[in-house]
Amino acid sequence: MRALTWHGKGDIRCESVPDPKIEDERDVIVKVTACAICGSDVHIFNGLIPSMEHGDVIGHEAMGEVVEVGKAASKLKVGDRVVVPFTISCGQCFFCQRGLYSACERTNPDREKAKRLWGNSPSGLFGYSHLLGGYRGGQAEYLRVPHADVGPIKIPDELTDDQVLFLSDIFPTGYMAAEFCGIEPGDTIAIWGCGPVGQMAIRSAVLLGAERVIAVDTVPERLRLAEAAGAVTLDFMEEDIYDRIMELTHGRGADACIDAVGTEADSRASLDSFVDRVKVATYLGTDRPHVLRQAIHCCRNFGTVSIVGVYGGYLDKIPFGSAINRGLTFRMAQTPVQRYLPSLLDRIRRGEIDPSFVITHRGTLEDGPGLYKTFSERKDGCVKVVLAP
Repeated sequence: MRALTWHGKGDIRCESVPDPKIEDERDVIVKVTACAICGSDVHIFNGLIPSMEHGDVIGHEAMGEVVEVGKAASKLKVGDRVVVPFTISCGQCFFCQRGLYSACERTNPDREKAKRLWGNSPSGLFGYSHLLGGYRGGQAEYLRVPHADVGPIKIPDELTDDQVLFLSDIFPTGYMAAEFCGIEPGDTIAIWGCGPVGQMAIRSAVLLGAERVIAVDTVPERLRLAEAAGAVTLDFMEEDIYDRIMELTHGRGADACIDAVGTEADSRASLDSFVDRVKVATYLGTDRPHVLRQAIHCCRNFGTVSIVGVYGGYLDKIPFGSAINRGLTFRMAQTPVQRYLPSLLDRIRRGEIDPSFVITHRGTLEDGPGLYKTFSERKDGCVKVVLAP
């Protein structure tokens, strides 16, 4: 089959790889009808994710048609249309039984590597390094889905691939980011990053009752999408973000702040963001946490900082003194996608949201390497890429 594979920093290739096979009786094989390039895939493209190996099949946002079913995957049958969560979860361990699927104790065969870096291991993920299981990803013609009696959700015929594809990751992630904020009537929510996850967080915050959403970015196309959702937009290249948020909130700060950027904050944003980039380039640091620092300072006393942007290692110069002295709450996670799927699918069916609004670019797997570059460099108005294998 054809698949997108990783061969080093900036080197994504479309090439032929062996077809997947049923390896366990709970597996299914899915013929991929749509997949997407995620912002966290760009971290792989830019060489920031450790434990990648040459030839790894990448991608973790995928859906398609079930074409082969293992004996114990009793909830699915050949011909079912499914969306596949990016988290791989057994459904039986301590965390899965509590709905915390992204902390599954059984699906990461590389858990000892993860424990050495992070203290313990999350679940396995599709297409996201040999820290997280080395599973083949979904930017391919076919995908083996382990524990398929727990993961994929069946999609009704009346919904298109475009409407439901992002249930695999960015819609649940953006919704979780907003849910973490504990939104109450009258709240102001500030969101850094108007990429795909940020866009979902903006609309989710509105769905959950925020009175005002402030969206921070500098890419014109992203800011226009945020404005279309009713957000007040701030361009960090044109305005002092701290001063403007304090002005908009009468000196109090936002009730909650969402970091939807993570490790690749724009190095032009401030002096500290430039220093972060130098540290990473010279192996003196692992991440660029400018946005997290700013979110902490812009959050009101006893407010919440919600973090869904991906960080990989150890963060420098986080203003923890500000957080503890002002009573901030931090909430963060890799999204336990399965927990959110039924309710978010219902919201789509009821017409409360159509996540396809973020799609700006389309292509085939052969177009994938070029579209990775376009997305990474934010060229040509690119907000979200969907590929049709």
